[in-house]
Amino acid sequence: MNYPSVVCSVSRRRLNRFGRALALAVLLGAPAAGSAHAAPANVGDAEIAATTYHDSGAYDREFAAVVEEASEWVRLRATHVSKPAIVLDIDETSLSNWPEIQANHFAYFHDGQCDVLPKGPCGVMAWEMSAKAQAFPSTLALYRMAQQHGVSVFFVTGRSENERADTAHNLETAGYKGWSGLVLRPEGSHTPSASDYKAAARSEIEQKGYHIIANIGDQPSDLAGGHAERGFLLPNPFYRVP
Repeated sequence: MNYPSVVCSVSRRRLNRFGRALALAVLLGAPAAGSAHAAPANVGDAEIAATTYHDSGAYDREFAAVVEEASEWVRLRATHVSKPAIVLDIDETSLSNWPEIQANHFAYFHDGQCDVLPKGPCGVMAWEMSAKAQAFPSTLALYRMAQQHGVSVFFVTGRSENERADTAHNLETAGYKGWSGLVLRPEGSHTPSASDYKAAARSEIEQKGYHIIANIGDQPSDLAGGHAERGFLLPNPFYRVP
């Protein structure tokens, strides 16, 4: 089944610093570089704006509002389909990487240590393998509610297969227990968009007989490609994954 994806609110593999700068520029309402002749937003100002958005509580409120909308939909649909399921992204959906993001001032460092937090730099791989990311309380509540209503939960993430053990450990220690599946990218795989891989993963879940009633993520590429009744887009002005 290939349902239309419905985006219900505002809008990991981060590719480079420029990608983050563009995402931050969007927060300030500036045109992306190359889309117009006007200069893009100052990256320093964008960093301040993004940090203020996070620290003011606005980010948490808008995030929780989207999750609540998704929760209402899951409660509504859970008993109306056979083998109901939901799909959750991990980074900035189920687990927060804010300590790493803040330490790196929105830059992306794939390699290197991450042992002087809250100071940076913090290597992303080292951070993820430390399994210290905390759960978003609203997402964890949705997760538990879904299970109580007989809904199977699948994680579909852009993290690589070689991170399976550390990712599973992090999810469990953060409170996510008893999921029905954890899908990671095969090592060395590449697609033009994360949506190509994630939509295919949802299709495979459907082929096992599950009916995906909700797909929740923080990137448009988490939702594109269908294979879910509804898609719920969480706010994330901190980076963009094509």
